[in-house]
Amino acid sequence: MKIRLVIPVCLYVLTVACHAADKQTEKTDRKEPAKSLNVDSNVVRLSAEQMKNAGIAIGEPEEREMHTALKVTGVIDVPPSNIVSVSIPLGGYLKRTGLIPGERVSQGSVLATLEDQQYIQLQQEYLTAKSKLKFLEADYLRQKGLNETKATSDKIFQQVQSEFSSQKILAKSLAEKLRLIGINPEMLTEDNISRSINIYAPINGYVTKVNVNIGKYVNPTDVLFELVNPDDLHLRLTVFENDAAHLSIGQKMTCFTNSRPDVKYTATIHFITPNIGDDRSMDVHCHLGKYSKDLLPGMFMNAAIELNDAKVIAVPEEAIVKWENKYYLFSADSDTEFRMLPVQTGATNNGYIEIKSVLPVKRIVTKNAYTLLMKMANRGEEG
Repeated sequence: MKIRLVIPVCLYVLTVACHAADKQTEKTDRKEPAKSLNVDSNVVRLSAEQMKNAGIAIGEPEEREMHTALKVTGVIDVPPSNIVSVSIPLGGYLKRTGLIPGERVSQGSVLATLEDQQYIQLQQEYLTAKSKLKFLEADYLRQKGLNETKATSDKIFQQVQSEFSSQKILAKSLAEKLRLIGINPEMLTEDNISRSINIYAPINGYVTKVNVNIGKYVNPTDVLFELVNPDDLHLRLTVFENDAAHLSIGQKMTCFTNSRPDVKYTATIHFITPNIGDDRSMDVHCHLGKYSKDLLPGMFMNAAIELNDAKVIAVPEEAIVKWENKYYLFSADSDTEFRMLPVQTGATNNGYIEIKSVLPVKRIVTKNAYTLLMKMANRGEEG
C-alpha cells in the first residue's frame, strides 16, 4: 500500500520540475534579443515630426575665450571715513531727538539737542575773558606808548604785556571749546547765551544705531549715534594663501548675495592686503561697478574672480546632459540619429561650457539635449 503511494508522488514532482525548466528556457529565449539591443542603446532616432516638436538644434563646437574662476566669499564694507560715531565733548542731558535707525540724514542737519548748566558756564567764561581782553589790550597799547617815551619802566610794561598775552590765550582756548560743542564764538553775545546745544550730522548717510533716549545724561565717552555713508561701498573678500598668488589688481569678478543669487554685480580688485593672517587668509578689497540700495554694509557676498582667458573648445550649456554623475553630449550622426558621448567639462562662462576631452565629431546637438536623454530613459523603461 505504501509503495503505490510513493510512485505517483515521484511522477508528479518530476512532471512539475520539467515544466518549470521548460518555462525558464522559454523566458531566457525571450530575453536574449534584448542583449543585442544594448549594443545600440546610446543611439536615439527621431522622426521628422519628433524633431520638430522637440525643438532640437544641431551645430558645431566653438572655439571661445573662456576664463577659470576662483570662488570666494566676503562682506560688503565701507571705508573708515564713511562710518561715524557721534558723541559730544561735554556731557549733558538729551533734550530732543527724532532719529530712528535706518533714517537718512544730510550733512549739517540737527541730530539732537542737549542741555546742561556747564554750557552756560562755558559761554559766561568766554564772554568775560573776551571783555577783559579788550581792557588789557587797551592798557597794553597805552603802556607801550609810555614805555617808548620812557615815561614808565620796562618792568611795568612787561607785566602788562604778559597779562595781555595770557588773556589772549585764555580767550582763544575758550573759543575753541565753544566750537567743539557747536557754538560759534564770533556770534556769541550776552543776549544769546543758551543752556542748550545742537549736535549736527558730520556726513550724509543713514542712521545705523541710536544709543540714547530723551532725558538720559550722556558722558563725553558715550556714542550717541552711528552714521554710515553707503556711497562708497566696497567688497572685502577673504582669500586663502594658496589662491593669493593668482590675484592681481584690476582683475574682474561677478558677485551675488545669498538672498538674491539671480542678481549679479560686477567688481574689480582695487587693493590686496600684503600679509597673511593667523587663519592663513588675506583680505582683498574690491570696488563695485555700481551702487545699489539693496547692498548694505555687513551683507554676506559670494564672488567668482576671473583668473585668466584662454581659447578652448566650448559648447552651449543646453548641449550638456548629466547622467549618473557623468556628463554627456549628443553627436549628430544624421539629421534624425544621435549618439550619446561622454565628455569632460571645464569652466562655464556666458552660457557656454568648456569641453576638455577630445571630440571625435563635428556636428552635435546644441539645444534641448535633455529631450534625447529623456527619450532614452523612457525607452529603457519600456524594454
